[in-house]
Amino acid sequence: MIQPADILNFVSIAILLFISITLHEYSHGFVAAKFGDPTPKTSGRLTLNPLAHIDIFGTIILPILLIALSGGKFSFGYAKPVPINPYHFKNPKKDILWVGLAGPAVNFLIAFLLVMILKVSNYMFIPEIIIEGILINFILAIFNLIPIPPLDGSRILSALLPYKLSYLYLKMETAGVFVIIILIMAGFIRWFMLPIVTFILTLLNIKAAI
Repeated sequence: MIQPADILNFVSIAILLFISITLHEYSHGFVAAKFGDPTPKTSGRLTLNPLAHIDIFGTIILPILLIALSGGKFSFGYAKPVPINPYHFKNPKKDILWVGLAGPAVNFLIAFLLVMILKVSNYMFIPEIIIEGILINFILAIFNLIPIPPLDGSRILSALLPYKLSYLYLKMETAGVFVIIILIMAGFIRWFMLPIVTFILTLLNIKAAI
């Protein structure tokens, strides 16, 4: 039987995930716009409205599936990638690197802010929800740094490759989506991501049941 606490936990995770994903994608669009690319704004993605960033599988189906499989302990998801046109950048190779870093950087920032709140409040201010927010943002940041198109790590790596090789590499985006889905369904988050996050939490002296 579903308990009220389970419903509250589910809703809390969903809200945290939506906020984290929205800020992640908005940061990409914000940095791209600062470098002169109008594409995020004209495509309606330069907004903090979560509805503009929703991906049916990544933002809805996958998080619910992971919440169910983990017994409500953790979740993960992703949004539609913000469209970027590097031809609008003054220095495409350099600027695309910063655009790629923006999303993970924001998630790391959110995670460390939540760590500070947890420490300052001495675990008195809804610690379970704060720890869940920390987990979500560390997972989002680290996962997106994996260099598989269209993840942010691919944008970062493409900035370091020669132009021709970079172009061919980023053209693998369709295949990359399937690779990402296969990795997730194969338990990649649990056997690779969670040990990394657990190690980080250990360094921060935060106990979390993962």
